[in-house]
Amino acid sequence: MAKLKKDSTREIIRDYALLTVGCLFLALALNWFLVPNKLASGGISGIANILFHVTGISVGIIFLVINVPVFIIGTMILGSKTGVKSFVGLILVSVFIFATEWIAPITDNLLLAALYGGLLIGTGLGLVFRARASTGGTDLIAQVVNKFTGLSLGICMLFIDGLVILTAAIVFGAEFALMALIALYVTSKTIDLIQEGFSFEKMVFIISDKSDELQEAILTDINRGVTKLQAQGGFTGQDKPMLMCVVEQKEITALKHLVKHVDENAFIIVGNAQEVVGRGFRGVSKDYKANNSEHPQQS
Repeated sequence: MAKLKKDSTREIIRDYALLTVGCLFLALALNWFLVPNKLASGGISGIANILFHVTGISVGIIFLVINVPVFIIGTMILGSKTGVKSFVGLILVSVFIFATEWIAPITDNLLLAALYGGLLIGTGLGLVFRARASTGGTDLIAQVVNKFTGLSLGICMLFIDGLVILTAAIVFGAEFALMALIALYVTSKTIDLIQEGFSFEKMVFIISDKSDELQEAILTDINRGVTKLQAQGGFTGQDKPMLMCVVEQKEITALKHLVKHVDENAFIIVGNAQEVVGRGFRGVSKDYKANNSEHPQQS
């Protein structure tokens, strides 16, 4: 198995910066929207929210008291994969909750609190995950349950969050639990958006009798690389090359026009490629780009 390279100083600084900002957003979401409006949208933060309204103990203290033992047990059972950054994350969330408790809630409208609280929680968690960390909590519990039961992580998380929201329904009432579900949904969608980015590239499949001519035209006119796949017609049984190309959204019209210009009978399939990492897109070093600037931007 190939060894992973150690993170550079720049990557470490970037990760901890993302982790810090993400933890601050989590704390603000709790103090601005979720805790004042009794919206316990799953996770340890949801448990802390419920216990705060039952006992009056600070959310930050409850979050820390629950998370530290969970982290220790998770480390004992799962090993070092829990990570130092995750421990730093759970400490930062607690500290930021303490530091921002004095800020008055922004709204007492349950729907607005659910929407904006979920958005802010999702943004915070998305940044934390991009830092390759976590804030402890139910994801560690889910990993432990997964290890002993074999249930998928998704099912474990759903079960745990479901229990939290069910408890919120019993303690606060059904309306608060329903709003918490909205917040949980917004959180999950926001995490996806932060993780996958805002850009939506297009993946194009082209079947044509003039595949060689099309390949050359795309390479030279669009400056995008092409992958040639071997396909077989389901009706005719004949082998025929199929071209695959990934382009930015602004390039799709020019590509379709070019294909029709070369072969008006070409069969084109266009789909969303929600995240593309590699040459010509994201995630390529400056040195690599400089050394390969004369070549098409896709292998």
